[in-house]
Amino acid sequence: MKYKLLIFVLLFSNFLFSQKIKETIISKKLGIRNFTVVTPSSYEANPEKKYPVLLVLDGEYLLHPFEGALNYANYWEDLPEMIIVAIDQNYGETRFDDCQFDLKGLPFEKGASFFEFIGIELLPTVEQKYRTLPFRIIAGHDTTAGFLNFYLYKDDPIFNAYISLAPEMAPEMELRVAERLTKISKPIFYYQATADGDLNEINEKASQLDSNIKEIKNPNLKYLNDTFSQSTHYSVVPKAVPNALYFIFQGYQPISMIEFQDKISKLETGFTNYLIEKYNYLEKNLGLEIKPRLSDFKAIEAAILKNKAYEELQTLAEYADKKYPKTTLGTYHQALYFEKTGNFKKALKTYQKSFALEEVRELTKDYMMSRADALKGKEDKPTEETPVENSSDKPAEKTE
Repeated sequence: MKYKLLIFVLLFSNFLFSQKIKETIISKKLGIRNFTVVTPSSYEANPEKKYPVLLVLDGEYLLHPFEGALNYANYWEDLPEMIIVAIDQNYGETRFDDCQFDLKGLPFEKGASFFEFIGIELLPTVEQKYRTLPFRIIAGHDTTAGFLNFYLYKDDPIFNAYISLAPEMAPEMELRVAERLTKISKPIFYYQATADGDLNEINEKASQLDSNIKEIKNPNLKYLNDTFSQSTHYSVVPKAVPNALYFIFQGYQPISMIEFQDKISKLETGFTNYLIEKYNYLEKNLGLEIKPRLSDFKAIEAAILKNKAYEELQTLAEYADKKYPKTTLGTYHQALYFEKTGNFKKALKTYQKSFALEEVRELTKDYMMSRADALKGKEDKPTEETPVENSSDKPAEKTE
């Protein structure tokens, strides 16, 4: 019995926690290279689901702050789950060889080989073996933070988001990166962080790059620079990592009370459109095809009712039917529209239709039937289209 229980616990734990998998690749350019792949906790339980890729340079030590930040944020649904790929570089002179550049500030010899290794060998290997989305993030610290900028020198960068922590830059990089970001034609997220207690040569170049990027007027660029006070070259990492991830995935979080008060409640119209655009943005810019959260539907419903914008309940119902077909969600919003506009007979019949539908959270069949029962015997309210006839409305009788 104890043996069976132990087996159950072990199997159950596989579905609850992320998995760290040690991988080795025999590179034609670099020889044997080791890396770690961390799959999300839902990976085994959702065999159809795909995930963004976070490539972490300096993997031996930089993996931990990223993994910790993601585990915490995933618990609250604040950030999407990701597949983390952490490259081992901290042995001998490896990380410096990997990031080697010439006097012109371009990848050179082993640095050029490592640059090609990531794009031509490592990423294709990971994407062939694991279920990935085409949204890629790269992150590095000091030497490797400078190196990751080389991918922006390409006309079509292979990464969608860049996390540069206390970067040590190659010559002219503070100019070239800004120049390339001016010309990008697809959404790019760029995050840079520095510490006030870091080396002057690091902060000066990072500050110059920050100034150059802030002059850019490219709608495809999303940019954030953080300068942390009372911080050092190393303490900047755990402070910056969550900021970087939340910046890149801004808008992924469920609608909060602050978002509701500061944005949604101040709208006069377009409440349903706000919800639609929120999830369209996630799909278009981040490659995340996720069902709109039921709590977000509830928030939009509350805004509609608060502003008496009842017509929008119909578009909310249509959106619900599209995202949650054959469930009570869309039927509820359609019935609520009829109820709020005084068409009680149609509301009653619509609530009753839920009997053949799949329940969604509190929108159970019993709840929907109770809403219908509460409307029995109620007379429809008159509308402007169908005014109540009275004596003053009657036309005068014709006389001979």
